[in-house]
Order: sequence, then C-alpha cells, then structure tokens
Amino acid sequence: MTRWSPMQYNLAMHDSQTTVAALRQMVQQFVERRDWRPFHAPKNLAMSLAIEAAELMEHFQWLTIEQSRAVTGDPVKLAAVGEELADVLCYALAMANELELDISQTVRDKMAKNERKYPVEEYRGRFGPEDPNPPG
Repeated sequence: MTRWSPMQYNLAMHDSQTTVAALRQMVQQFVERRDWRPFHAPKNLAMSLAIEAAELMEHFQWLTIEQSRAVTGDPVKLAAVGEELADVLCYALAMANELELDISQTVRDKMAKNERKYPVEEYRGRFGPEDPNPPG
C-alpha cells in the first residue's frame, strides 16, 4: 500500500490519471493518521456529508442558472466551489471505506437502475414526469 504524504497531495494528477482506489486510500490514510475512525460511524459521515453539501449549495443559493454556470469563468469562486465539492467527495469516500462499498460497482448498479427508470425516449430533454413538455 502506498503511503500518502502531504507533498503527494500536491502532485499534478488529473482525473484521467487517478483511480477511485487511490482516492479512497488517500482518505483512509488521512483518517488513520489522525485516529479518527472512532468518529467515522456511518451516521456521523452521512451527517457530515450533508453539511458539506449544504456548504456547496451556499455558493449557488441566489444565483440564476446562467450565473451558476458562469462560476467556471471565475477562478476564485471556482476554487471555493471545488473545495466544498472535495469535502463532499472525501466524506463520500470515507463512507464507502467505512461500509466497505465498492464504489465502481455501486455506481454501475445505480446507473443501470436509472437507465431502466428513466428511458431516453421518454425523458430526453425533460426533468421528470411532472415536466409539462411532451416526451420525445
């Protein structure tokens, strides 16, 4: 198992070069080095994840759709949003570690379920069954 050091956190590795397993390991080692596992009960992690998701939502709270998309053009705002998203992802990874969930398989299973639940021909360009626009 590769041990992560603070210097390694800053290496330029992008999504195409980083595995889910590597991210899980990074979070696990961070938790272990601080002896935080006693605090990482699923209940606590779920609550922390929700809190961080709310902090992410704060960045978009009163913005229009167009303004929310424009965040990508503002490096300062984008960095702040990225930090909150990273917090959400870190708690999700910690939850997967604690529950020993295989994230890749869990996401594949969920996407297959979503494909059945939301067939393309019925939902293309529609947000859901309450959408007033006709299917197709």
